[in-house]
Amino acid sequence: MADPVKTAEVLQSAALKDLKGTEKRDSLIAIEKKYQQEWEQQKLFDANAPSTADIPLHSITAAELREKFPKFFGTIAFPYTNGRLHVGHAFSFSKVEFHVGYNRMKGINVLWPQGYHCTGLPIKACADKLVKEVEMFGQEFERYNEEDEAVIETVAAPAKREREDVTKFTAKKGKAAAKAVKMKYQFQIMQAMGIPVQQIHLFADPAYWLEYFPPLVKLDLSNFGSRIDWRRQFVTTDANPYFDAFVRWQMIRLRELNKIKYGKRHTIYSIKDGQPCMDHDRSEGEGVNPQLYVAIKMQVLEFASKAREVLQGKLPDNAKVYLVPATLRAETMYGQVACFVSPKITYGVYEAAPGEYYIITERAAKNMAHQEIFAQEGVIKKTTEIPGSDLIGSLVNAPLSFHKDGVRVLPMESILETKGTGVVTCVPSDSPDDYATITDLAKKADYYKITKEWAELEIVPIIQTPTSDLLALALVKKLKIASPKDVKQLKEAKELAYKEGFYQGHMLVGDFKGEKVADAKPKVRAQLIDAGLAFEYAEPENKVVSRSGDECTVALMEQYYIDYGEDSWRTIATDFVENKDGNGLNTYSSDARNAFMGVLDWLKQWALSRTYGLGSKLPWAPEYLVESLSDSTIYMSYYTIAHYLHKDMFGREKGTANIAPEQMVDEVWDYIFCRTELTDDVLGKSGIPKETLESMRREFEYFYPLDLRASGKDLINNHLTFFIYNHIALFPREYWPKSVRVNGHLQLNGEKMSKSTGNFMTLDDVVKKFGADASRVALADAGDTIQDSNFVEDVANNTILRLHTLKEWCEEMAKAQDLRTEMNDFEDALFDNEMNALIQEARHHYEDTNYKLALKSCFYDLINAKDAYRASCVAAGITMNKALVSKYMRLQALSLAPIAPHWAEYVWLDILGEPKTIQVARWPEVPEVNPGLSAARAYVITTQSNITSAESAQVKKMAKGKQMNFDPKKPKKLTIFITKEYPKWQSQCIELIKETWDEATKTQKCTDKELSGRIAKVGKVKEAMPFVQLLKRRLREGEPASIVMERKLAFDESKTITSMIPSLKKAAGLASVDVFLVTEGSKTASDLLNGGNVDIKTPIAELAVPGQPSFLFENIEA
Repeated sequence: MADPVKTAEVLQSAALKDLKGTEKRDSLIAIEKKYQQEWEQQKLFDANAPSTADIPLHSITAAELREKFPKFFGTIAFPYTNGRLHVGHAFSFSKVEFHVGYNRMKGINVLWPQGYHCTGLPIKACADKLVKEVEMFGQEFERYNEEDEAVIETVAAPAKREREDVTKFTAKKGKAAAKAVKMKYQFQIMQAMGIPVQQIHLFADPAYWLEYFPPLVKLDLSNFGSRIDWRRQFVTTDANPYFDAFVRWQMIRLRELNKIKYGKRHTIYSIKDGQPCMDHDRSEGEGVNPQLYVAIKMQVLEFASKAREVLQGKLPDNAKVYLVPATLRAETMYGQVACFVSPKITYGVYEAAPGEYYIITERAAKNMAHQEIFAQEGVIKKTTEIPGSDLIGSLVNAPLSFHKDGVRVLPMESILETKGTGVVTCVPSDSPDDYATITDLAKKADYYKITKEWAELEIVPIIQTPTSDLLALALVKKLKIASPKDVKQLKEAKELAYKEGFYQGHMLVGDFKGEKVADAKPKVRAQLIDAGLAFEYAEPENKVVSRSGDECTVALMEQYYIDYGEDSWRTIATDFVENKDGNGLNTYSSDARNAFMGVLDWLKQWALSRTYGLGSKLPWAPEYLVESLSDSTIYMSYYTIAHYLHKDMFGREKGTANIAPEQMVDEVWDYIFCRTELTDDVLGKSGIPKETLESMRREFEYFYPLDLRASGKDLINNHLTFFIYNHIALFPREYWPKSVRVNGHLQLNGEKMSKSTGNFMTLDDVVKKFGADASRVALADAGDTIQDSNFVEDVANNTILRLHTLKEWCEEMAKAQDLRTEMNDFEDALFDNEMNALIQEARHHYEDTNYKLALKSCFYDLINAKDAYRASCVAAGITMNKALVSKYMRLQALSLAPIAPHWAEYVWLDILGEPKTIQVARWPEVPEVNPGLSAARAYVITTQSNITSAESAQVKKMAKGKQMNFDPKKPKKLTIFITKEYPKWQSQCIELIKETWDEATKTQKCTDKELSGRIAKVGKVKEAMPFVQLLKRRLREGEPASIVMERKLAFDESKTITSMIPSLKKAAGLASVDVFLVTEGSKTASDLLNGGNVDIKTPIAELAVPGQPSFLFENIEA
């Protein structure tokens, strides 16, 4: 048998980076393992609320308790455990992990728990496949013969999802869309996951998946160095009776609140599985929803001759036959001038009711069969077939159209069999596609073999928009669309037309003339349906395939659903997310908030129940299971008391409260979650001691509300919005979530992660390859925005070298005997101040959850500052200062601890000799930054760079023959010119701005023409104009006038530049350096190094301004 594991390894090795030499990595990993074991033994990450014994319940309010003992509670969307975590999971996970590490350093009581999601169809579907495969091939699949079958094949990337309704928010899809490896049999997939063939048959039992994968998730996260309180882990489904009781309570209370309802609704449906197919049940099409259309009944008045021949004798004489286009724009039906079919499609003629037939595609018929459109539910009666080309020329009635005698059926080659019914109604006044097609048909009537007049019916204005009353014509002209083949421009025009028509259009015709299109749209729709001229029709927005391999349809089903989108509930949710008063939801970015608002705008009823898979049963209808996105909306509250209920993840062993599952009656959950107060009835019904219940409530009311929820942005479309809705419904306002932080998808080495190409890594792969800390640094470096981020293996690999080199340097410095004890006011002062600045920067970035920037400040920049300090000391002929070296090591360890805790722990304990773990250390307090020293350091760096540039400029001049007196290969001298005065013309311009600028209104008091005239009188117009514009821009942007106008250096330039001389000589290889202080208009300068005055002969001296020296290189005799 071909080995999928080896095949996958070959692909992976081809796509990923090879490591050369692993000694440094291995030494770092040894440190990581040592401290992970110590942290676990010390139970460092177990978090508890202040006990009721020390602070009795209700002796102070919950808010006062949280203020007195600050806490932080963070979670991620728990992973679905049908496999090991990949690096994308780790990316979302790291966002909480880093914040947890930082908050611990603030002295905050941090709760960071982790559970395992097992609900839904995938595990059960995979297990059932294995049952069949064991029957087919034997327990170890020994009867399988791969000769005729490819083991691994690449699945084409899914087609880019088109938005049919452009007023609806959509997001890129997440995990389902990223799955690109397809293997024919489930056992092959299990092999590729690294599971021995001898064990695979055990996975035919769904329960075994729950036993196998959650411990691996825990192992991977522990090896990653996670600060998780593992006492609170649990699995979902009725495999854990305590969690099962929690979900049943949630469902009962939602139903009592009238949030759960029962009725008919459109839902994505698998005919094969015989049940709804929700997001987590899909192998393709995650996030796809039903798209609701109006199907227009265009009755055939007269068939074309070819159509009559084909249908002769196959339909009753008095049959009513309809072409049935599906449209989103019922309000435009007044403007119909034709009906389009594809000459390339063979249509079916389906009996919808006795004597009534629809001409549509087979795909549309499958959808209609389960939507109470056909006479018999689920039964498709296909009478015959007819080529679309034979229908061309038929005359059909167009409901509401001004063309009462009917319109013709015409060809449209761009119609897709996979979208709508395969029939399209033509409204050229408002549809750019229709206008382009109908005009093309009229121009090329002979080519299309139609009568020209059929395509030349009058186009009647029906909607007035700001652009035109014939919007499609205007857009086609504006975008220079010449034919239906201009697909890109037509797509743009379609979106523009739909949005402008919907949001800004007013009806010009019909019963709702004068009304806004947005208001008239549902009224016209209802009018058509009530008159029997149309009906509701739904289909998936895009292709959906179930885990069982069935291409799904839409069915109208009696089912339980959660009534998301109900007006009053949505209003509360919208206000909470908008966060106008600052007390709502923090989304960390406007992009995330806008995405939430978009979903709240369109999200409606959500199917709650299913009959197949794993999960908890609906309490009042045990034949149904709660679907996987509905049992995972408030489980964060379960974390707060999980350890009281059970010791193991399955709830097989009672927890610290010694409570049996059956004691967790609904009233107990109500009390714990602050919905009710404790009564004798609750105590008697549950048999739980009062002290125990109070302790459990304390855990909830202390750790709730949830402070941070981290997830991929694709979950805004469902889980994260459900999470908000359910918290609003079930918990008091005080306990609604504080923040949601969404991240983009994670690329690997700049490419989409894909098993088929080998560009894929599990968390276990990453940690084994690079170690935990290097992996964590690379994840922090990957990015923080809602846009896609990038895990780069080279970053992780380079981090190994950085950490190892820095570790060795710290070890060396701890033993060094030659370090100085006295402080100087240049090298030491600049380095000390820079460390203070970087630590404050890092703290700011950690607070804002910007870990890439935090990493830059506390790792890359801090190391660079240390290296620059060391180099400057060497150049000055002095050793480093002992106290500053020690301070650097402490600050480096402390500031990097949230991201690279193992390395930080080693430096903290083994090198610095601290008595307690860095996991309980506090964030370092540093002095306020000295702006003068910061400015001086920036001056040093800039000046060093400018000197290099100045030398290069002179070399270039020499190469071009413009300069003959400087050869960089000969001994060289550098003359530096500085000045304390700005050029007179600049000072005059500043005085002019002071006179003409109104600081209160941030406006100019005179016209630009008047200002330009006054500037011209200053002279140096070429330089003065851009200088003035720069000043004005800074003022308009809000920079205080006192800073813009008073251009004083925050440091002593003369002192700083003279202190730089030793390092400049060494860095630039200079034999000699002079520093001259020049004055505008003077031909002499002060020699700052040797004293006295010197004559100035070069115009380069005039280029110096305060803070920006000018430079002259010359050769001197050796």
